[in-house]
Amino acid sequence: MKLFEEHQIEIYNSISGKKEHFTPINEGHIGLYVCGPTVYSNVHLGNVRTFMSFDMIFRYFKHLGYKVRYVRNITDAGHLENDADQGEDRIAKKARIEQLEPMEVVQMYTVDFHNTLNAFNFLPPSIEPTATGHIVEQIEIIKEIIDNGFAYEANGSIYFDVLKYNESNNYGILSGRKIEDLMHNTRTLDGQSDKKNPQDFALWKKAEPEHIMRWPSPWGIGFPGWHLECTAMSTKYLGEQFDIHGGGLDLKFPHHECEIAQAKAWHNHNPVKYWMHANMLTLNGQKMAKSTGNNILPAEIISGDTDKLSKGFSPSVVRFFMMQAHYRSILDFSNDALLASEKGFQKLMDALNILPSLTASKASSDFDVSAWKQRCYNAMNDDFNTPILIAELFSAVKYINQIKDGTNNIDAEDLETFQQTLDAFVFDILGLKNISTDSSSDKLSDTVQLLISMRNEARTQKNFALSDQIRDQLAEIGIQLKDGKDGTTFSIE
Repeated sequence: MKLFEEHQIEIYNSISGKKEHFTPINEGHIGLYVCGPTVYSNVHLGNVRTFMSFDMIFRYFKHLGYKVRYVRNITDAGHLENDADQGEDRIAKKARIEQLEPMEVVQMYTVDFHNTLNAFNFLPPSIEPTATGHIVEQIEIIKEIIDNGFAYEANGSIYFDVLKYNESNNYGILSGRKIEDLMHNTRTLDGQSDKKNPQDFALWKKAEPEHIMRWPSPWGIGFPGWHLECTAMSTKYLGEQFDIHGGGLDLKFPHHECEIAQAKAWHNHNPVKYWMHANMLTLNGQKMAKSTGNNILPAEIISGDTDKLSKGFSPSVVRFFMMQAHYRSILDFSNDALLASEKGFQKLMDALNILPSLTASKASSDFDVSAWKQRCYNAMNDDFNTPILIAELFSAVKYINQIKDGTNNIDAEDLETFQQTLDAFVFDILGLKNISTDSSSDKLSDTVQLLISMRNEARTQKNFALSDQIRDQLAEIGIQLKDGKDGTTFSIE
């Protein structure tokens, strides 16, 4: 029996605006598509949070025994500045400024993207397609949308006819925007004269002579529209309708709205059952933006090489910090918040390190392991509520410390279940790493144990001044010693 047969998941569906029972299209199988990065610069922290949320969701589905095909694309062409239909391609602009080939830019920042996600312990997706690798598929989709009457050619470019589509469909079904309001709030700009209406968006753009990235098409030399790329790649690998489409909240309009319109104009049904959106990340209470300097790169968090932080933090601490907020809530990133998360993370790891040494007892316990385990699953089944899950993990930490101190008990069967469940939720699902098992941490542990031995020897010789000095000086650098009936243990504050 697969675990998913025992658990009913509720997912907040952005298109309905409420939580819904999750029922995959094909039993036991899940198709998941997440919009990946446009690789023209270092991946920013907001993107990392979005991808981390879906990494956690991917991990939970796998834990439950689902066979998941997770597709996360690389946008390596067609994404113009300001998410518009006019202007310069973001990658081509970077290539021009840096005097590089566009694919050098793509390679450089794709490698950075992968290295960053690896540092934060992401699982790789099942498929990672690129936009430039699917030009043929995009051209074929455009042909069919034209044949269905929802797109038109103008001066070598192909535009999606939003007003025509809206006659029989709802452009705005995902974002809640009304076409009348969009028309009222849109002014005609220079360079948009090729469009029938300002709301129309490009499926294919004619390449001007200075445009570096260009491909042949039935309508002349050009390049694909940003929105169309995701429609082509998601449907190729997941089918004309699939289970979940995810991304950042900033993509809801126009990107995801346009994806729905394209797919319906192409094959006349909704492409996705459940739309999921991760919320934004702020820095010190303000929106992150390179233009204002209120920005921080993932590598800077690890190294501490930034005036925004007092020191560097391990990737697992950062991951733990992000998992303490629900994926649909705004999360404010700050030095104080990271320091607090580091303390919480260390307490969790300290407890997990104690767990293997605990001894089972036949005495009764006031902690119901089975009920606690079910509460952990309940949290994740409720739209992947990691903050509630982490609260349950800390109730487990308290229980572990009670067992260690002899104020509570656990029997052998419960101990095995308890350890397996903790390992599953902490490491397999939340994706944390026990950094105390790293070689550097081993050396620290060995050093502290040596000092504990020296302190014990001093106490044996009644040299209490030296004993107190070792304890106090360790405390000054954040290492707390605790004397118990089973000897002296330490924790890092």
